[in-house]
Amino acid sequence: MVLYTSPFPNSFLSVLHSFSWGLIFPCYWLADRLVGSFVPTTYEKRQRADDPCYFHALCIIITTPIYLALLVASLPFALIGFLLWSPLQSARRPYIYSRLKDKNHANGATLLTEWKAAGSGKSFCFGSANVCLLPDSLARFNNVFNTQARAKEIGRRIRNGASRPQIKIYIDSPTNTSISAASFSSLVSPQAGDNRTVNAGIKRTTSMEYKGDNCGSNNGEESREDKGGSGEPHEGEENTCIVPINGEENGHMSDTETDTVNGQARASGPAEPSLEGDAEISKTPNHKQKEGDSGSLDSCSASRESLVKVRVGDGTVDQSTVNNKLLYKASIMKKTSVRKKKHTDETFDHEISAFFPANLDFLCLQEVFDKRAAEKLKEQLHHYFEYIVYDVGVYSCNGCCSFKFVNSGLLFASRYPVMDAAYHCYPNGRGMDSLASKGALFLKVQVGSTPQDQRIVGYISCTHLQAIAGDTTVRCEQLDMLQDWLSEFRKSTSSSSTANPEELVAFDVLCGDLNFDNCSSEDKLEQQHSLFTHYKDPCRVGPGEDKPWAIGTLLDPEGLYDEEVCTPDNLQKVLESEEGRKGYLVYPTSKNHSSSQKGRKASLKGNGRRIDYMLYTEEGLYLEWKVEVEEFSFITQLAGLTDHLPVAMRLMVSTGEDDP
Repeated sequence: MVLYTSPFPNSFLSVLHSFSWGLIFPCYWLADRLVGSFVPTTYEKRQRADDPCYFHALCIIITTPIYLALLVASLPFALIGFLLWSPLQSARRPYIYSRLKDKNHANGATLLTEWKAAGSGKSFCFGSANVCLLPDSLARFNNVFNTQARAKEIGRRIRNGASRPQIKIYIDSPTNTSISAASFSSLVSPQAGDNRTVNAGIKRTTSMEYKGDNCGSNNGEESREDKGGSGEPHEGEENTCIVPINGEENGHMSDTETDTVNGQARASGPAEPSLEGDAEISKTPNHKQKEGDSGSLDSCSASRESLVKVRVGDGTVDQSTVNNKLLYKASIMKKTSVRKKKHTDETFDHEISAFFPANLDFLCLQEVFDKRAAEKLKEQLHHYFEYIVYDVGVYSCNGCCSFKFVNSGLLFASRYPVMDAAYHCYPNGRGMDSLASKGALFLKVQVGSTPQDQRIVGYISCTHLQAIAGDTTVRCEQLDMLQDWLSEFRKSTSSSSTANPEELVAFDVLCGDLNFDNCSSEDKLEQQHSLFTHYKDPCRVGPGEDKPWAIGTLLDPEGLYDEEVCTPDNLQKVLESEEGRKGYLVYPTSKNHSSSQKGRKASLKGNGRRIDYMLYTEEGLYLEWKVEVEEFSFITQLAGLTDHLPVAMRLMVSTGEDDP
């Protein structure tokens, strides 16, 4: 299948489309600004409360006639542009495939050589988020604003989180039974005169492990370094370095343990990820960096729980170089322990994380509707992801029953090469949703090859269902279509047969904003849909019941700018407690609650509406391999930028060759 790298088949149509959109854009921009001036966010209301009441009214009185006059003047040009633009959409392709052009920073081909399916297996990390990048006037109805600046900041935070070194510190503590991990640690460079100590600010910590996958690797910024040292990592782990930290309650380490840290730090120390543009500070108030904000790795402050200092021993390491290392932050995850873990039946780690997972391989985004914002987001994501599929969907009446003003809002980013892609539009959208070409994006990626030159591939699907409450029938119909399209895509892109398999399928993942939860009584039909008999939900026990640690992913828009939740660290703290979740997550509306979210804490049950899903299946995979969830995360790194919590899942594909 040919991947479309441009929206039109020839340059003439592209130029004509650009010309027509140039005629439409002034009218579109003025209308967006005019409507947006009458829809203030809660942040703007609080800012204006400190100013004289007449100042904002005066601005409205002055600017509204100007906007109206310019809008009327631009209407004739917009009409001409629309008459050119609309018929051109019949020739438009359903997506744009973008590949990083800088070959020095591209390493997708290198990643394919890392897994030959000859070792113990390999893990893959998937992320999904609804980023609410609508035209600014529409985004304001969700209490977010400044779409263009948010798009850039969202991309910057995602790539910063994904390109950081992975430092897992597992904690066994009988006193820590919160729903998430204990919090986040920082790895900082040692200063002169430091003793051989590890200052662990987490009480009753008995064992911690530093496990850095892809330490500092960023394929948009720097090349990958080969590892040295005697310890060979597993084939499925990239640039893995393990530093065990065992000590007394005072945090002191023995000389032997320190030497272990020192030796492995020399062998596998992370390279400095000098990320372009990281020093930029957004002028948009809702993404202003505050002290202690771990949403940006540029923060010079330590996280709230612990500050881990690692002394690098004397020898070949240049001490001045070490002292200039950037501050790294990483998630602390509870170690699975039958004796001390609250949920003893769980087989994988789960956490509320202030960062996107390190070594994020695949990213699926929803509601990237604004085309200019999509370009800014793509530019930022290309610093880490080599392959991106964006501007997905159809416009006008092309391929759908009703006129479509915006695309599907889907965007896919990958570190691995995309082999095939397909898009389908849901024809049964209703209300406001019918104006967008909501649908499903299906992708086939290559993640490795066997010694016999068989391709190892994976399937990823991203979708966004009908959003209007009460449209249960519409969503069920869309889920039916989704299953049919999934099956068709697998059949049409498979080049293998049972007798002669040219490809080995490692995973099949489905993610997106499904706009129903697993606890509302109104969503019973969706909860019982046959999709969940084929695809597994790591957060789900059964229809109508989530696992105790699963939390809602829909934030209460009214509280987005509260100081308690406006930074990733603060939002993480709040969501770790039941009272915090009751105050800032949206809960099912089926129960008889009052209209005030914060005034009904006592009557709320559960952990909020979880409408963003990450599913996987074992059907249709290579029979000799086993797929298991290794880690599941609810992510707060986009605090203040969207009204959804991103989710992430790490799958381990085990070949079974090393199993006893």
